[in-house]
Amino acid sequence: MKETTKAIRIQTDRSQHNEHSTPLFLTSSFTFDDAGQGQALFNNEIEGNIYSRYSNPSVQEFIDKVCMYERMEAGFATASGMAAVFAGFAGHLQSGDHLVASNALFGSAHQIITQILPKWGIEYTYLESDAPEEEWDAAVKPNTKMVYLETPSNPGLALVDLEMVGRVAKKHDLIYYVDNCFATPVIQKPGDFGANLIVHSATKFMDGQGRVLGGVICGTEEIMEPIVFFCRHTGPAMSPFNAWVLSKSLETLNLRVDKHCENALKLAQSLEGLDGIKTVNYPFLDSHPQVALAKKQMNSGGALVTFDLEGGFERIVRFTQLLKIPSKTSNLGDSRTTITNPNTTTHSKVAQELKDKLGITEGLMRVSVGLEDIDDLIADFKQAIEGSK
Repeated sequence: MKETTKAIRIQTDRSQHNEHSTPLFLTSSFTFDDAGQGQALFNNEIEGNIYSRYSNPSVQEFIDKVCMYERMEAGFATASGMAAVFAGFAGHLQSGDHLVASNALFGSAHQIITQILPKWGIEYTYLESDAPEEEWDAAVKPNTKMVYLETPSNPGLALVDLEMVGRVAKKHDLIYYVDNCFATPVIQKPGDFGANLIVHSATKFMDGQGRVLGGVICGTEEIMEPIVFFCRHTGPAMSPFNAWVLSKSLETLNLRVDKHCENALKLAQSLEGLDGIKTVNYPFLDSHPQVALAKKQMNSGGALVTFDLEGGFERIVRFTQLLKIPSKTSNLGDSRTTITNPNTTTHSKVAQELKDKLGITEGLMRVSVGLEDIDDLIADFKQAIEGSK
């Protein structure tokens, strides 16, 4: 079966009630037939549920669908995307280890790598997202254990060559860890390029309607084992209710992502060349410096568009006040178009020197293009740009 069919048909086994829609297992714990079964479950001699901090049927259904999409063997779902990102680091890195990462990352990922991991003696080396293979190779030290990146990046939509980094990771036997949130597994599959650990903020496109928080990390059985151990004992477990919502949302992921991408490309094309806009950034625009790479490893350009608005922060305020359709929020991946100014929101805590390198300018606007009628969106953006001069 194709993945669109599996996303709909992977489901928790029906109960004695023969329900059609998958049930919600809103329970904190599970019972044993007797003390012997309880002992066997806790000793991992048999499979089964013990406590929803460890596992839950509603959560497992969601994990199974994500693993199917990413072609991975095992996973763990967390209460938020950043909990999943951190779990990937915490499950494998220890004092004395070294991490190689792209510097084009989400703001909270920067804080983990630069502020939290060093507290435990974990070093890092940042590389430009477009650094050549020789630089990635040279950045690897004897104590390097992992390489981490996101592509496209948040918010600059910078791309990293997944195949190239995969060669470096394989050569040095490194854990190859990829944040695939912006692309979703519908647009690209990092595992096809050698990634053995993939993370998502399920809050974004996997939900698709801005309802619940969630994260998920998946990989090979071997890579996931210490991460599952870490998560089970530190407790960042996903709520069964959130998992139930997310699992139902995955049934429409392909349909939604296709429309998001169609709208995003049209909006990006309509913004290019408008008076008052310095640059428009979208991976499938011919003007994107990495368009060839985008078309090599992605089957569409994604739902995010960024552009640099002239006129300073006062104009940004006027522009956002004039917009009628988009929601002004730092979230993304919603059926409703959202817009934010990363310099003052998602990446406000990132050092100015790094923001300069990443192109996070005062006027940068990040748009998560929704499912509204594209003609309405284009007209709204044009009137707000014109009116804010």
